[in-house]
Amino acid sequence: MTIVSDAEVAVAHRLTDDEHTAFERDGYLMLRGVLPGEIRSRLLHVAQRIDDEFRARPGVTAHHVLNRHDLVEVDDAFLDLVDLPTVFPKVFGILGWNIQLFHTQLVVTPPTHPDAPAGGYGWHQDNNRMNIDFETPPPHPRVSVKVGYFLTDLPRPGMGNLCVVPGSHLWGRPEIALFDQPDGATEITAAAGDAVLFDRRIWHAASTNKSDTTRVFLTYGYSYRWLRPKSKMQHDTLFDRCDPIRRQLLGAAPTGANGYFDPADDDVPLRTWIREHLGDGAVAR
Repeated sequence: MTIVSDAEVAVAHRLTDDEHTAFERDGYLMLRGVLPGEIRSRLLHVAQRIDDEFRARPGVTAHHVLNRHDLVEVDDAFLDLVDLPTVFPKVFGILGWNIQLFHTQLVVTPPTHPDAPAGGYGWHQDNNRMNIDFETPPPHPRVSVKVGYFLTDLPRPGMGNLCVVPGSHLWGRPEIALFDQPDGATEITAAAGDAVLFDRRIWHAASTNKSDTTRVFLTYGYSYRWLRPKSKMQHDTLFDRCDPIRRQLLGAAPTGANGYFDPADDDVPLRTWIREHLGDGAVAR
């Protein structure tokens, strides 16, 4: 599934005004039932293989969390999420058309050691130095967003859930001890096949899994094309079997030296797609 091959699906899942308002207010947006079952099954199968290899390493215990980056070339199941038609229109609805995929991550969180404290830990905003190097007072520019895909059910807190503080994307950097819980912190519950779109600036954290089931979660990070990738993102070997929009998202080199900052149409085919399917007003500038 791509937005090129499934344009009608993509148009039907464009960002609505109400969704945009909620995202700007809260810093995140839940997307229910957007990951088709057959794709989720493929992803779980690949994730299990990767996790089995990880657990076979010396020193890795049943309680260790798998955190694997650079997924797109590992299996086509990961490639198929790059511009998933039920989700990707929400991304460019927030960021616009001059964007790329700059980070991918698989997290497998097994049941935690019984002595581990409950709740979120390691509260942060994404992109590390970006939050320090900006010289303006908060809120800093958004620059990137992430999509988190829930591959397993998380019906209640305490299952290794993603923790967020709604509205905190406007506050600046968190200053929180490792296992302290900020006011307003909430653990996101979801069904397998749901996704969450979140602003990189929102205060968020991993959490301990006090349940008896393993949580499997994927994140895909999107940013403006002029930002350096967080993952390796060197995917030239895939370009021959990708359409132009996927090539843009996977970091295809621009047609000119200034193509990241003043792109031509060939650099950003997503802009042409948006104009053709959603109208000139959706292109903005």
